[in-house]
Amino acid sequence: MTAIKSEFSFKKKIVTDEAMRPVAVLIDYQDWQQIEKILEAHQLQQKQDFNLNQYAGVIQLTQDPLEYQQQIRDEWC
Repeated sequence: MTAIKSEFSFKKKIVTDEAMRPVAVLIDYQDWQQIEKILEAHQLQQKQDFNLNQYAGVIQLTQDPLEYQQQIRDEWC
């Protein structure tokens, strides 16, 4: 997983339970909207960077995948 770098500084409040363990984070709604925009841009970038063709031919199968699937399912019966 890639870390998202941001120039933004968001104010947050940590909500704790009776044992002082963190259970939630409160942020301003405007900050949340900014975070959503950042995440959407990041997800779009990852989709554009992902190319399944780079994996073509990497695995050499010794058996037809559908035959293997049927064989494994027959073992369940």
